[in-house]
Amino acid sequence: MIKYVEEKQILKIPMSITCDVCKKEYLYKKDIGEIEEFHHVDFVGGYSSVFGDDMRVACDICQHCLKNLIGEYCRVE
Repeated sequence: MIKYVEEKQILKIPMSITCDVCKKEYLYKKDIGEIEEFHHVDFVGGYSSVFGDDMRVACDICQHCLKNLIGEYCRVE
């Protein structure tokens, strides 16, 4: 028999997301279409990474800023 300890879980419900580039805040109840197009970067730098060995890198970028940053380098098919 397995016995479990019941723990209260805290449910986090997002209210908004802010672009780390332009700092614009998008509300989940109002801007869901924009939020669905957000891009989330999250990785850990490897050995000799320009970000630093074993450093976590994370950012949230809206679609407009992403296009401005990398648009000319992308292949859109």
